[in-house]
Amino acid sequence: QVQLVESGGGLVQAGGSLRLSCEASRSIFSFDTMGWYRQAPGKQRELVAGITSGGSTNYADSVKGRFTISTDNAKSTVHLQMNSLKPEDTAVYYCNAKIIRAIIGSTSYWGQGTQVTVSS
Repeated sequence: QVQLVESGGGLVQAGGSLRLSCEASRSIFSFDTMGWYRQAPGKQRELVAGITSGGSTNYADSVKGRFTISTDNAKSTVHLQMNSLKPEDTAVYYCNAKIIRAIIGSTSYWGQGTQVTVSS
């Protein structure tokens, strides 16, 4: 029922910037956390950045100081601003929304992903 649509991926040279967007089909307030994950070829999917409904954020060590996650509640959108991009940032980036439920367990929703390629 929940749809997440990513956009903003593309090809950029090392040192450049990209801004990813994820639009949800319902209010951001209905989710406990939202985040961005990425998966490079041959590697496991990893959390890049997350944000809670209260505004707390966390980042992978590899992107701290370079990436910033934020939300636009009025537009039901979460953004990932990526600066000083490195070739190792190349991956498919996925938007995630999570609802935490104590009794039945957590539920995660995923977007289709958007490709980010950083050339050296």
